[in-house]
Amino acid sequence: MGFDTPRNCTFTARLDCHYLLDTPEETDSKTLLVVALHGFGSNPEEMLRLTANLVGARHVVASVEGPNQFYLGETMDAVGYGWGTNRNTGSSVRLHHEMVQHVLNHAGRECGIPPERRVLVGFSQPVSLNYRFAATCPGEVRGVIGLCGGVPGNWEDGPFRQVTASVLHIARSADQYYPRAAALSIPERLRLRAADVEFHMLDGPHRFPSKAAPEVARWLGRLA
Repeated sequence: MGFDTPRNCTFTARLDCHYLLDTPEETDSKTLLVVALHGFGSNPEEMLRLTANLVGARHVVASVEGPNQFYLGETMDAVGYGWGTNRNTGSSVRLHHEMVQHVLNHAGRECGIPPERRVLVGFSQPVSLNYRFAATCPGEVRGVIGLCGGVPGNWEDGPFRQVTASVLHIARSADQYYPRAAALSIPERLRLRAADVEFHMLDGPHRFPSKAAPEVARWLGRLA
């Protein structure tokens, strides 16, 4: 048997995906569907709690579990989830888009909330993936909130369309993963494809910006 360079073979397998759905006791024409994606190593339970506190109790929140699971330590007691790595990026992007679109449509139909009242939220790792989704599937969401994340590396020249959604991006001044200097360029970059962009820089390190609730409430009020 020879030792030629091995071939890279690809196949598709079925994957069970999960999300948590939290609905208020009463909904009305101002109720939004907020689809939330957690950061690397986190989980949908934590993201649901944080997002519900951020957007308020009047909205429906769907918290999606990342498709990649792993142990966070040697004890195997804690499990975290992620959205992909720099290997096989195209597959991770495709899977992210399919998962988000399913949750938007499934939860939206169940709760009677049309696309013009659906919002996509991401913290850290999925922020750039969410921007990719908004620029690939315009009209699927009314707004996108990016929390402590970045913009796709090929945002300027990638295969994207104009973003019809309003965008709210919140950065942190001492973020060790998305430094202040780089974060300050984000609004200008986003405006290359999105007409409605709002940007805020809050004090603090790379952490979910719970204190941004007033800014988020005002921004959501424009959408609802």
